[in-house]
Amino acid sequence: MLKSKPFDRFLPFLRWFPVGGDVIRTDLLAGLAVALVIVPKAMAYAQLAGLPPYFGLYAAFIPVIIGALFGSSSQLATGPVAVVSLMTASALTPLALPGSDQFIALAILLALMVGVFQLALGIFKLGVVVNFISHPVIIGFTNAAAIIIALSQLSKLLGVSMGSSGHFIQDIWGVALQVGHLHLPTLLMGIGAIAIMLAAKKFFPKAPGVLIAVIVATVASWTIGFERNSNVRMEQFNDPETKSLITAYRTADARIDEMKIRVNAKSVELKELHANRPDAGRAAAALNYDIELLRLDLRNVEDENNKRLSLLRQMEFESVPDTGGGSGDQFYRAGKVPPSLYPEGPAWHIKNVGQNDIKLVGGGEVVGTIPSGLPNLVFPSMNRESILALLSSAFVIALVGFMEAVAMSKAIATKTRERINPNQELIGQGLANITGSISQSYPVCGSFSGSALNLDAGAKTGLASVFNGLFVAITLLFLTPLLYYLPQAVLAAIIIMAVAGLINLSAIKHAWQTHYHDGAAAVVTFAATLLLAPHLDQGILFGAGLALILYLLRTMKPRVAILGRHADGTLRDARVHHLQTSEHIVAVRFDGSLYFANVPFFEEAILEAVANNPKAKYLLVVGDGINQLDASGEEVIRHLVVRLRESGVTMMFSGLKKQVIDIMQHTGLYAEIGAQNLFRTEDTALETIYQQISDVSFDARFCPLRRT
Repeated sequence: MLKSKPFDRFLPFLRWFPVGGDVIRTDLLAGLAVALVIVPKAMAYAQLAGLPPYFGLYAAFIPVIIGALFGSSSQLATGPVAVVSLMTASALTPLALPGSDQFIALAILLALMVGVFQLALGIFKLGVVVNFISHPVIIGFTNAAAIIIALSQLSKLLGVSMGSSGHFIQDIWGVALQVGHLHLPTLLMGIGAIAIMLAAKKFFPKAPGVLIAVIVATVASWTIGFERNSNVRMEQFNDPETKSLITAYRTADARIDEMKIRVNAKSVELKELHANRPDAGRAAAALNYDIELLRLDLRNVEDENNKRLSLLRQMEFESVPDTGGGSGDQFYRAGKVPPSLYPEGPAWHIKNVGQNDIKLVGGGEVVGTIPSGLPNLVFPSMNRESILALLSSAFVIALVGFMEAVAMSKAIATKTRERINPNQELIGQGLANITGSISQSYPVCGSFSGSALNLDAGAKTGLASVFNGLFVAITLLFLTPLLYYLPQAVLAAIIIMAVAGLINLSAIKHAWQTHYHDGAAAVVTFAATLLLAPHLDQGILFGAGLALILYLLRTMKPRVAILGRHADGTLRDARVHHLQTSEHIVAVRFDGSLYFANVPFFEEAILEAVANNPKAKYLLVVGDGINQLDASGEEVIRHLVVRLRESGVTMMFSGLKKQVIDIMQHTGLYAEIGAQNLFRTEDTALETIYQQISDVSFDARFCPLRRT
């Protein structure tokens, strides 16, 4: 266990030092082992997030190093992970086209916002806020997210297109309808990669199965010419519907650019108006109204154009070679080639539509060109609209990412016996995301797979993650050309294999067995996340809200027991144990804190108990189970004491905890009840009551509540 140093809070990495040669060698090898697996995984996760694959390498570089330097766990590996990657895609897809410059800029801004949230929570020691998302909610969310992640990769595994309608189930149904048009070589690449990883896991558990699959698939892709692209003109399509859609797409695309220019111009005008004429309220309101209308129109046009592109991508074409007229190869819809012509080669699909040409793909998708060199250090561009649009998603991703990091840190700590500081982990994760945004990273968090690999490889300190990040940097500088022919289907296979272990439906069943409220929270979160996908933040917020409501409902009616003396000498629930009660003394136990939500139930239970025992002149509340008392609870007790006293009934308490008595003393309730009516134990209270009962028919020796 590493010793603590005075500056650990500000520079926690100082606890690693002094470092011996053996530790450096072990951490160096661990960092290399993790990097060999993380490089392809990081690229796969970036693809899942809707970003070009090389952004995964950016996310596995500086954030990994910073997270290790400023976190509290020596083995926690920070980096891109499946759930956060999918949540990033779900947050950004409604705002921009995946892979576009705007999408990338929003992803980098999202990383900054996530980092700021996490850093603020850590600095102010508010890590406990994560407890508002209960374990059953996390179970339901994780299972649903894992299924969504796996299904989202089907299109890449089958070699077909997937729409972005804003409704995940609808998009998956669109993929299912294209099964008859799957690209067989792509499917074989994906299945082959899964087979290699499964075989490595079963027969050679220490071997880097992911790396082996990547090497084999990349070599095979290069050997067989897996990739096949072509840029063509619209005139080369012999299908009126296709030409009409391409024309409409280009027209709308030009209109989108024009509308963006108008929005920006009016936004500048609004800022100048506020700066030069602070009293121009009406003019500013009118201008702001125009901007909002333009933005609404812009979103509608973008949605319509995305649908056009989705339709174009689903079309399949056959090519007929140029007959010598110089017009180039001609492309017909599959099955519509005239009988006099003979198509050649595989089928083609439209990938992108530009203003001058159309990009077609006739083979499998590969990673393609990865920019060599380290990412540029640039502060993310920000504007008010983007920040407001990403606010809720950033907060949810910050909490989910923190929960993953702390869960993994605690799991590691059980083996290493290292002390984990959740607030320090928040600071480490926050700084990782903030610095990551400056180096073009999207949101990251503690990685389960990377951390497990770190631990298995024998990492002793966070230097292992530092070396890991440096190896990724070497990859960016020198090795990116080797990844050009890596099939996208293999990245999809890596993601599917990574999330398969997150699906654990038995955990939902276990939550239901624990308490049906917990089970309901897990099931509803699971269903809501699936139905609301790709808006995953809404699913988890819905589940968290439901869990809080169910908790309030559960605590609104805590257990209230009328007590009788059990054969073992203790006071127990008379109804459950069929015990005799006293007609002169009502002993009640309240199993719950007294707060605003349950005080009406407490008041009703007390008054009902008194009403059912008209001879009783003493009411004893056994308060061992009352842990807290708020203003509403204090007011109800005061009201009951006065009301029962006026009815000739004395209200007494036993076993109250210090924090409850302190509140009673601060508010004057202690004096209202009277010190003579407050006792440490129920038996002391009962002995006092026996001496005060004046009813001649009462004999303490035969009282059912007396200890024998």
